Amino acid sequence: MIRTANLPSPPRAHRIPHETTVHGITLDDPWHWLKDPLYPEVKDETILSYLREENAYFETAMAPRADLVEAIFQEMKGRMKEDDSSVPQKDGDWLTWWAYEAGSQYPRRWRRPVAGGPDQLLLDEAAEAEGKAYFRLAAFSISPDARLLAWSADESGAERFTLRIRDLATGTDIETVSTVTNGGVVWSSDSKAILFTEVNDNWRSYRARLHRLGTDPADATTLYEEADEGFRVAVGGTQDRQWLQIATGDNQTSEVRIVPAADPAAAQILISPRRVKRQYSVDSAHGKLWILTNDDHVNFRLASADPAAPEAWETVIAGSDDTYLTGIASFARHIAIAARIDGLDQILLRTYAGNTHRIAFPEASYSAGLGHNPEYDPAAYRIGYSSMVTPSTVYDYHASDRRLEVLKVQEVPSGYDPALYATERLMLPARDGKAIPVSIVYPKGFPKDGSGKLFLYAYGAYGHAIPPSFSTGRLSLLDRGWAYAIAHIRGGDDLGYGWYLQGKATERWNTFHDFSDVAKGLIAAGFAKAGGIAINGGSAGGELMGVVANTDPDLWGAVVADVPFVDVLNTMQDESLPLTPGEWPEWGNPITDPEAFRLILSYSPYENVAAKAYPPMLITGGLNDPRVTYWEPAKWAARLRATKTDDALLLLKINMGAGHGGKSGRYEALRERAEAFAFVIDQMEE
Repeated sequence: MIRTANLPSPPRAHRIPHETTVHGITLDDPWHWLKDPLYPEVKDETILSYLREENAYFETAMAPRADLVEAIFQEMKGRMKEDDSSVPQKDGDWLTWWAYEAGSQYPRRWRRPVAGGPDQLLLDEAAEAEGKAYFRLAAFSISPDARLLAWSADESGAERFTLRIRDLATGTDIETVSTVTNGGVVWSSDSKAILFTEVNDNWRSYRARLHRLGTDPADATTLYEEADEGFRVAVGGTQDRQWLQIATGDNQTSEVRIVPAADPAAAQILISPRRVKRQYSVDSAHGKLWILTNDDHVNFRLASADPAAPEAWETVIAGSDDTYLTGIASFARHIAIAARIDGLDQILLRTYAGNTHRIAFPEASYSAGLGHNPEYDPAAYRIGYSSMVTPSTVYDYHASDRRLEVLKVQEVPSGYDPALYATERLMLPARDGKAIPVSIVYPKGFPKDGSGKLFLYAYGAYGHAIPPSFSTGRLSLLDRGWAYAIAHIRGGDDLGYGWYLQGKATERWNTFHDFSDVAKGLIAAGFAKAGGIAINGGSAGGELMGVVANTDPDLWGAVVADVPFVDVLNTMQDESLPLTPGEWPEWGNPITDPEAFRLILSYSPYENVAAKAYPPMLITGGLNDPRVTYWEPAKWAARLRATKTDDALLLLKINMGAGHGGKSGRYEALRERAEAFAFVIDQMEE
């Protein structure tokens, strides 16, 4: 085990007094200075020097386990098919796919004619990323006439994308449309214009613009601009390609406008004006609008409407306590409905005559969903599937004879035998009587006498479910005798939209209690003992890590908090930050609501660090992260160092050239995961 006694003294961020009084309560924030006043630029050399010291300490501390990191990295890499490629998908006259070359961090994107002919390179991500510390592709949209490509990329991790138009005949970019885009791109029917979104100075996607090819991008027409700072604007198209969509909303309210794809400058049709806490989404087929909404049931209903009377919604499938409808795509022959029943993914196909059937999958616990299905009337529906023990599988589903055709099963080059592992789905009690689902996988023969080691993961926010899916990286723990569990806690929507609401805003403590209670339930079931559980979560899941490290430190053998949202109270009071106004429906507004202020204060990890022993902790962040700003993990680590009473290892690693998702490139992502696994394995050695 790496011990602090064998290391140089860790960095100590100095204190500068900083107090604010809100709603009669005074907050002490002596590490407030770590927020560069020039953000999003970070140029203060004192701040940068401190972050570099933390990174150097991380490297020094992990050096004794460099061999373990390298071994795990090579294991993970060995399970990756280096020359992997996707299953080609038909879209009109073309088949498109992506493919990696062995040794490449990034894929190339290709197409070839359905009728036969040579492969054509559309975009070489590896070439575009050459010489750059970071590269991430976002928009990738081929024009209806198949001649042009609209694509955007981020080269810093700050999630400000440059949008370009490429001539596919020559492979050259012919226009740079915008340097401040964020989101998708959709083409007009005649391939002469694109609809896209731009962000403002606070990184908020606030307007939809129409650019006509060949004109000055500065003259792009603003089709819609959102006045509410908490709402974000997105664009898209309907499955039948008849309409372009401009959607706006926050975490609980939505509003959609449509315009004809053949005439995007035409008068917009507002489907229905926003109504607080009502969400809806829209698709189109057979001259009708198909609308998924939670207006009269928490688990959503499916309705239809005439575009000429878009607010006259007629129920097609009523809301249900048992079936949670999560998405729709209206194809020529079926409406494909994504749903969740008892916490498990379902895909329902409904004919326009009203006949519905559910696609049957082979396992009792799994993750499944529609894949990329660009055509309106496909011969089969592309589907993705996996489970905790079944590698990712690509199917074509033939609805006429209800048949799943296997197109690709994820290859594990170094070898994988599912018979070596077992998986269970448990229901464990929370303190208020709720039963919390837990998905767990472990090597066969794993001892259930408390002597084993357990890795426990959760997220628990924004209604984001964590599916029981396959991971090759996870095998590096399983093959060392560990069990791996996912806690499907409230705050996610694993058991329906109500499950999300029960962990949101005023109910937020349920999320934290659920996680600790799941851990206690797993201990009672013999999967580990107190102190034998390593835990991990990122972003809002990192907030979870911070809370339970404060409330139940004795349960955890090690904590990995990735880009953790731990300075919650200060962030939710800073209206200048990109996400803050849009986050108030999720967490509460502590500026205007004293009760929200007190509730957030009760759990915010930064404010609740106490003089007590904490488990070993690895904390990560990204200097360019616009979602969870770098100073949140930095301030939290500084307060922990200054306050905790133990000598357990505390490491902070800030990626100086990356954002919320860590480093780009598939190998760099593996290495960072290898570091996290090596850290917990090392710290939990007997």
